[in-house]
Amino acid sequence: MTIRTRLTLWFALVLVLSLTAMGVLSYYELVVEPRDRAQAEAPGEEVGEALAWCGVPALVFGLGGGWWLMRRALAPIAALSNAAERINEHHLAERLPRTGSGDELDRLTQVFNEMTERLEQSFARIHEFTLHASHELKTPLTVIHGELETALHNQSLSVEQRSRLESELDEIQRLARIVNGLNLLTKAGAGQIPLSREPVRLDELVREACSDAQSLGRPYQIRVNLAGCEQVLVTGDRHRLRQLLLNLADNAVKYNSPQGTVTLELGRVAQAAQITIANTGPGIAPELVPRIFDPFFRGDASHSLAADGCGLGLSIARWIANAHGGLIEITSVPGRMTTARVRLPIAAAESG
Repeated sequence: MTIRTRLTLWFALVLVLSLTAMGVLSYYELVVEPRDRAQAEAPGEEVGEALAWCGVPALVFGLGGGWWLMRRALAPIAALSNAAERINEHHLAERLPRTGSGDELDRLTQVFNEMTERLEQSFARIHEFTLHASHELKTPLTVIHGELETALHNQSLSVEQRSRLESELDEIQRLARIVNGLNLLTKAGAGQIPLSREPVRLDELVREACSDAQSLGRPYQIRVNLAGCEQVLVTGDRHRLRQLLLNLADNAVKYNSPQGTVTLELGRVAQAAQITIANTGPGIAPELVPRIFDPFFRGDASHSLAADGCGLGLSIARWIANAHGGLIEITSVPGRMTTARVRLPIAAAESG
């Protein structure tokens, strides 16, 4: 049965019930009740009383029935909208519930589910291709990298030849970082990267990241400060957490101004550890902030000191934070300050 047919039948039912109720009340008011009264009221009073006792209930019944009719008719649309909002690139396996009535909404739900299934298959093929491609590229890149390093040991090379080989080696290393990053993100998306769960002194990792940032910023005269570093224990993978901090510190140095400042801080916010890494670079335009965690998105690289990254660092950082039950956010005031904040749950033993 189509929606139009169903609405027509429901509306007809409400109309019939309203007219029936009005007829019964009118008959009682105009026929039955005058018989029981010794002296009938004036005709004008009878008409007014009839309208009050018959028209008002019929109007209320009609409005209530219409409201119920629209609510009943739009309920499947609301359920369909709520279910569709839950579907995203990470939840493509979810299917919308069907009513089984065979109407337009039920067919629309079927079409939507089929489309979602095709998207799921497409995403799976993309992940599989990226994983296989990045894996297959590792071997030739390793071979070329080794050959270039061997060639650089040749003492008979001219200055020009050595410079060209060093440039090629830099490009191979950059390509290798891209391949490794793609491989990591693809495996992470497929849940193929196991994370160890052990107590980690987060303050130690922050101090190491501060030292690394000082080394990275020294050629550009960038000052790296540790504003505060409270002792905090979290549960997670030490290697991945260090990678998270190093990616953020590296970005804070690369996307900074000459003789700028990078400030690191570790503290507690409620039951979470909060890491703050701020830099005095050119900042990020407000319209670009929602895209900064997209793979290969690098914003305006023309204002960075050494923007030779591959555009995967923040994507990897977000995955690491999410995998540890935390979150990461970045705010920016163009021309003044860009701040990255990471919140991670404190270890149960310490919070208790």
